[in-house]
Amino acid sequence: MVETLESFAKFFGVKISLNKNFVRKGNRYFLLDERLRALAKEISGWQFAGAYLGKNKNGKFYPSSLLLFMITDQAENKIIVDDKAAWLFVCGRDIFKEGIMRVYGSKTRGAYTLVLNKHGECLGFGRITENLDEAKEGVVVENVSDIGDFLRRERTPKQ
Repeated sequence: MVETLESFAKFFGVKISLNKNFVRKGNRYFLLDERLRALAKEISGWQFAGAYLGKNKNGKFYPSSLLLFMITDQAENKIIVDDKAAWLFVCGRDIFKEGIMRVYGSKTRGAYTLVLNKHGECLGFGRITENLDEAKEGVVVENVSDIGDFLRRERTPKQ
């Protein structure tokens, strides 16, 4: 279970080690302090507690925004985008070459990268679709997950 989070963090060049506060509940992962761990042991039907890190669904890991924030400072692979690109990314759009202000780490097609605004705030992550040194224009980072996803899901009526 810890391997799932460690493998995800490695996509961005981050090595994380989770301590005894790490808890798996079903397909979800959390960090709980000692007090919450004790309470969770008493209440078997709890759904959420502490810091939510993400979930596994159909064999795929979906990180929480909090987990992305936690690895941002240590991440090797990250891009800084301008205000327009940041807004579009949070709205679920991909990143165009023109919106990238700075690149740290891998610029290679297929690599995963965190997407940050010009203030260093993590907006989500994406997959590089074109080698960033070679691409002149167009979409270069595909949006995989962003902080606006939660709000978009809230607006979507259930069928």
